[in-house]
Amino acid sequence: MASGWDARPPWRLRRLPLLLCLLLLCLLLLLRSPTRAAHIKKAEATTTTSAGAEGQFDRYYHEEELGKALREAAAAGTPGLARLFSIGRSVEGRPLWVLRLTAGLGPLPPDGDAAGSDAAGPLVPGRPQVKLVGNMHGDETVSRQVLVYLARELASGYRRGDPRLVRLLNTTDVYVLPSLNPDGFERSREGDCGLGDSGPPGTSGRDNSRGRDLNRSFPDQFSTGEPPSLDEVPEVRALIDWIRRNKFVLSGNLHGGSVVASYPFDDSPEHKATGIYSKTSDDEVFKYLAKAYASNHPIMKTGEPHCPGDEDETFKDGITNGAHWYDVEGGMQDYNYVWANCFEITLELSCCKYPPASQLRQEWENNRESLITLIEKVHIGIKGFIKDSVTGSGLENATISVAGINHNITTGRFGDFHRLLVPGIYNLTALSTGYMPLTINNIIVKEGPATEVDFSLRPTTTSVVPDTTEVLATTSTVILPNIPPGTSSSHQPIQPKDFHHHHFPDMEIFLRKFANDYPNITHLYSLGKSVESRELYVMEISDNPGVHEPGEPEFKYIGNMHGNEVVGRELLLNLIEYLCKNFGTDSEVTDLVRSTRIHLMPSMNPDGYEKSQEGDAVSVIGRNNSNNFDLNRNFPDQFVQITDPTQPETIAVMSWMKAYPFVLSANLHGGSLVVNYPFDDDEQGLALYSKSPDDAVFQQIALSYSKENPQMFQGRPCKNMYPNEYFHHGITNGANWYNVPGGMQDWNYLQTNCFEVTIELGCVKYPFEKDLPKFWEQNRRSLIQFMKQVHQGVKGFVLDATDGRGILNATISVAEINHPVTTYKAGDYWRLLVPGTYKITASARGYNPVTKNVTVKSEGAIQVNFTLVRSSTDANNKSKKGKGDSTSTDDASDPTTKEFEALIKDLSAENGLEGIMLSSSSNLALYRYHSYKDLSEFLRGLVMNYPLVTNLTTLGQSAEYRHIWSLEISNKPNVSEPEEPKIRFVAGIHGNAPVGTELLLALAEFLCLNYKKNPAVTQLIDRTRIVIVPSLNPDGRERAQEKDCTSKIGQANARGKDLDTDFTMENKETLKHLASLYANNHPSMHMGQPSCPNKSDENIPGGVMRGAEWHSHLGSMKDYSGTYGHCPEITVYTSCCYFPSAAQLPSLWAENKKSLLSMLVEVHKGVHGFVKDKTGKPISKAVIVLNEGIKVYTKEGGYFHVLLAPGVHNINAIAEGYQQQHSQVFVHHDAASSVVIVFDTDNRIFGLPRELVVTISGATMSALILTTCIIWCICSIKSNRHKDGFHRLRQHHDEYEDEIRLMSTGSKKSLLSHEFQDETDTEEETLYSSKH
Repeated sequence: MASGWDARPPWRLRRLPLLLCLLLLCLLLLLRSPTRAAHIKKAEATTTTSAGAEGQFDRYYHEEELGKALREAAAAGTPGLARLFSIGRSVEGRPLWVLRLTAGLGPLPPDGDAAGSDAAGPLVPGRPQVKLVGNMHGDETVSRQVLVYLARELASGYRRGDPRLVRLLNTTDVYVLPSLNPDGFERSREGDCGLGDSGPPGTSGRDNSRGRDLNRSFPDQFSTGEPPSLDEVPEVRALIDWIRRNKFVLSGNLHGGSVVASYPFDDSPEHKATGIYSKTSDDEVFKYLAKAYASNHPIMKTGEPHCPGDEDETFKDGITNGAHWYDVEGGMQDYNYVWANCFEITLELSCCKYPPASQLRQEWENNRESLITLIEKVHIGIKGFIKDSVTGSGLENATISVAGINHNITTGRFGDFHRLLVPGIYNLTALSTGYMPLTINNIIVKEGPATEVDFSLRPTTTSVVPDTTEVLATTSTVILPNIPPGTSSSHQPIQPKDFHHHHFPDMEIFLRKFANDYPNITHLYSLGKSVESRELYVMEISDNPGVHEPGEPEFKYIGNMHGNEVVGRELLLNLIEYLCKNFGTDSEVTDLVRSTRIHLMPSMNPDGYEKSQEGDAVSVIGRNNSNNFDLNRNFPDQFVQITDPTQPETIAVMSWMKAYPFVLSANLHGGSLVVNYPFDDDEQGLALYSKSPDDAVFQQIALSYSKENPQMFQGRPCKNMYPNEYFHHGITNGANWYNVPGGMQDWNYLQTNCFEVTIELGCVKYPFEKDLPKFWEQNRRSLIQFMKQVHQGVKGFVLDATDGRGILNATISVAEINHPVTTYKAGDYWRLLVPGTYKITASARGYNPVTKNVTVKSEGAIQVNFTLVRSSTDANNKSKKGKGDSTSTDDASDPTTKEFEALIKDLSAENGLEGIMLSSSSNLALYRYHSYKDLSEFLRGLVMNYPLVTNLTTLGQSAEYRHIWSLEISNKPNVSEPEEPKIRFVAGIHGNAPVGTELLLALAEFLCLNYKKNPAVTQLIDRTRIVIVPSLNPDGRERAQEKDCTSKIGQANARGKDLDTDFTMENKETLKHLASLYANNHPSMHMGQPSCPNKSDENIPGGVMRGAEWHSHLGSMKDYSGTYGHCPEITVYTSCCYFPSAAQLPSLWAENKKSLLSMLVEVHKGVHGFVKDKTGKPISKAVIVLNEGIKVYTKEGGYFHVLLAPGVHNINAIAEGYQQQHSQVFVHHDAASSVVIVFDTDNRIFGLPRELVVTISGATMSALILTTCIIWCICSIKSNRHKDGFHRLRQHHDEYEDEIRLMSTGSKKSLLSHEFQDETDTEEETLYSSKH
C-alpha cells in the first residue's frame, strides 16, 4: 500500500523542492538584522567584491607577521604599484611600516623594501597624497588589521581590473601605515575592550614603551602643559619628519573606543574638558569629510554607537568636533592642519578597543566602503599647477590663498596643489616671492571631481619698476631650484654630526673647513679681534655670498656673548653644518638660503669661553670678557648712562650692525629657557613691563621660536632651580623679567633697523658634551622658523619719480607706531609688522612724502613700493635761477650711476668703509721692503696677472737711469675718459722714507685682488682712474738703510737735490678737509699726539697741520700741484721713523688702509659739472671760477670736476661769446653735487644793449663812409707808398707773439724737465696724494 506521500498529486511533488527553497530563503532573510540588511544592500550597489575570500580574518598580525602581510598585499597588485618602506623605528626598535600604493611607481630598488625614505619612490606630478595611520594607541587594534585588509583590497582590485579601484590608484597616491605604536600593540591583550583601564601607565598597551601617549605628544597651538621631549616619542618624531618631507592633502587617523568621525580642532584655548566647539577656518570641509566616512558606515551613520558605559552617547550624523566631544591637547589631527598642508580627521572604528579576532571580518565589512570613499574625497575642491610664465617650470612652495578662509596651503615639488573645498564659488590667489601675485575670481566648485585651475605667475625683474598704481601683495616664499630627476621627493634633511664643545682653534678649523667646502654659499669674515686678539668670526650663508642683493633681507644670530653660556655657540656651528649640507637638496633650507642673507656669529666673547668650565650651571666664571666687563651691559642705553669703557668686542659688533641692513636678529644666551624681547630696562630701573612701540611684533617673533620648542613653550623651564618662575608660552618682556641696562637687543632696535630678541637656551649654562645632540633636536625647528620671520610684514623700495632709482636713507613710518626704519642703498626696506591694516608713509629729504594704506597678512611680507616726487622747493629754486642759469641735478644718468652714487653715500657714512674692509680679500704679504728691482718685478707681475685693469708706464728716468714707474688701475687703462675723476698717489719722494712706497704697492695689490670680487672696490675701479707712482726717488731709496729712523741718507736724489723743494694756494678749506678725512680714518693720527721720540710733547690738533706752519719750504710738490695742476694735494706722514723695521709694515698697512680707501671715495665728491649752450652743444675750455679764487677749465665734452669742502660755494662760469653765469652750489659730505650750466649767447656789446649799439654804430658808420670818400679822393695817391712797410711791421709782430708763446711753455715745462717729466699724461688731475 502506498504511503500518503505517494497519494499526493504529481504536481505537488514536483513543486515541493521549489517551495522548500523559497521557505529557506525567507527564513534566512528574517534572521538577519535590519542593519545587516542595509549593509548588504550597500555592498550590492558597488562594483567591487569583498576581500573576505582573499583575506585572513581569523587572527591579528603580530610583529614579523605584519611585515609579511604587507609584502603579500604589495605582491597582490601589479608590478610598479606598491612600495613598502619604514619611516623610522619605535622605542623598542620595531619598524614603522608604510605601504605606498599608486600606479606607475616603476621597479623596486635593488635591495627591495627598505627602512628608509628613498624606498618610497618618486612623486608623481599632480597626484594628491593621502595617508591612513592606524594603531596609534597600541591597544586600539582594529585599525591595524583593517588597513592591511584595505591595502590587499586596493592592490588585488587593481590587478583584477576593478574600474573604481583602477581609477583611484591611477589618480591618487595612497600611503597606509597600519601601526604607529607596534610596541604598545605587543603588550595589549586580545578581548580587552578598554573598559577597565586602571593599571599603571603603559601596562594596557595604549602608550608607547616609555609610557607616553602618542596622541598627546605633538606640538599644539593651544598648549599649556609640557609635552614630552621627542626623544621620549621617536614614533612621533618619525611621523613629523615624514609629514614635513611630503605634501599630504588628506589623512585619516584610525582609533577605537567608540564609533564616530571626529574633526579639528581637538582642543581649545580654554581647555574645558568637554562642550567647547573649537572651529577651524575650514569647518565646512572637515564636516563634509567626516560625513563622507560616517554615512557609509552602517553603525556610525546612526549616531548611536551604544558603546558599553556610554550607551546614551549620541553624535548627530555620526560626526563630532573633537574639542566639543572632549579636549585633547597635543593631538595628531590638529598638528596636520596647523603645521602642514594636510586635512586629517580621527575615526573611531569600534566600541571595543581590542575585540576578538572573530569580529575582524565584520569590522572590515563595516569600514571598507567608508575608507575607499574617504580616499576618493581627496579629489574635491580645486586643483592645478602654479608655474613660471617664462620658463613654464612649476613653482614649489608657492602659496594658495582662498578669500574668506584664513588657512593657506603651499604647492608641491612640481608646483601642483590640491585645495579641499566644499561646493561653492571661490576667489583664489597664487603668490610667490619674485613673482607678481595672481587672483582668479568666481571659481565654481561642484560636487564631485575638483575644478582644475592653473596659475601662470609673471616674474618680477631684478631692476625695480616704480609702483605707481597699487600695493603689490607677495609672500616671502621664493622659487626653489629644480631638483634633479631621480632625487627622492621624500628627502630627509641631513642632520649635523659634529656634536662636541669647540674651543677656539677647533672652531676656527671648523669654520674654515665649511667656508672652503661650500664656497658658493659661504663667506667667512672677521669683525675684528677680542681683547686677547682672537678673531670675531662671522659665517655668511647666502646664494650670493659677500653681496647685498636689493630686496633681500639680512638676518643674524649672535652666540656666546657671555663666555660661559655655550649652547648658542654650538647650535650656530650645528646650524652652519645643517644649512650647508642641505642646500640644493632640502627645499626648506634652499628656500631660506636663496631668499635671505644669513650671518652667523658663533662667539662674541671667545676669550671668556676659554676661561669657562664644562658642567657649569650657574656660575659667572668666563661670563665677562678679558677686561672683566659684561658685554651685555656695555652698549649705550636709552635710560641709563653707561660709564664702563666700550669694549673692543662691543665696538666691533656695533660697527658691524651699522654696516649691514639687518632686519631681524637673535642673541643666544643660557641660564633659563625663554625668549626675551625689548625693552630690557626702564626709567625706574625696576622689574616692570617696558613696552616698545613694536611690542606686538616682538611677541609674534618670540612666539615663532618658542612654539617650535615644546619645553620652552610650556613656560616652566627650570623647576628645580627656579620653581616659581613662569613664562606664558615661553616668552617674556625683558624688563618685566629683570632689568638689564646696556643690553645689546635694545641698542639694535633703537640705533638700527634691526629687531632683536634674546633667547635663553637652557637652564645649564655649560652643559656636558653628551647633552649637545638634545639641544640641537630641541632647537633646530625653532632656529629655522625664527629666521623665516624676517619675511613677515611689509617690504619694498622707495624710488625717485624722476629716474626710478632707489633713494638711500628714506624713512618708512607707520602711523601710531613710533619707530621709523630707513632704506638701504637701492632704496630697499623691510618693516616687520603683525597682520592688520596700516597707514605707511615714505619720506625723504627733498621729496614730497607718500602715504599708502596697506593690509598685512599672516603669510609672508606684502611688497609696497613708494615713488617720491622731488619737492616743490627744488622746482621753485630752478625757476628763480632764470633763463641762462640752470644749475641742477643731471637726470640723464644711467641706472648704474645712481647705484654708484648710493655706494659713495654709504661709504661716506660712519663706519661705511668697514664694509669694504670686512668683505674684502686682504691676504697681502707685507714682510719686507722692495728694492728697485723687486719693485719693478712686482709692478710687472701685477700687470701680467691683472691685464684688464692695469697699465704700467714710465714717467722718465732718474739721474742714475732708474725708471719712475706709474701704474694705472682702471677698467679702461690708458683710455682717456673726461668725465671720470682721476686720483694720483705718489710716494718715495724722499728715498729714506719708503713706507709710503710699500703702502702704495699694498694698495695696488689690494685693489687688483678685490676687483670683481668685492662690489664696492669693483665700482670704485670702474669709476675712477687711479694712478700710483710708488717711488719718485729710486736712487735715494737704494742708498737708505732699514731701521734708520733719523738719517737723511737717501733723502735727496743722486745729485743731492731734495725733490720736494724743486717744484715751482688758494684752496685752503678743501685741502684741510682732505687732510682731516685721511686723519679721521686713521686709528691714531686724528688724536694729534704722534708721540715721536724727541717730540713727545708735540701736539697736532686733529692730526692736521698746514705745511708752512710745521716746516716751511719753497718749491714743494703739493704747492706745484695745486698752483699749476689745479689739483689739491696733501702730504701724509705715516710713521715717526723714516725707515722702520719691515716687521712694522703689516700694522702700518692696517692703520692706513682705511684712510687710503677714503681718498678713493672722496675723489667722487665735490662738484661734477657739465657746461653746454642752449642747443645742448658742450663748451670746452670754459673757465669755472670757484669762490672768486680757484679756477678750473672744462675738458673736451664740457665736463669739469673740482673737489671742495662741504658747504656753500659760489660758481662763476665764463666762456667767450656767452653771458657770464653766476650760481651757488651746496656741497654735501657724502655725495657729489651735480651742476649743469647752460650759456646764453652774449647779447650785450661793451656792456650796452645790442639794439642801442647797433643804432649808434649805423649812424657813425654813415658819417665815416661820407668822410672816407672825401679823404680818399685827396689821399689815394699817397696811400700806395706806405703799403709795403705796414705789411712788414705786421709780420714781425706775429713772430714776436710766437716767441712769447714758446718761452711760456718752456718755462712751465722746465720746472720738471731737469729731473723727471710725465710724458704720458697731460690731463688735469683731480686729487694728488703724496706719501712720505
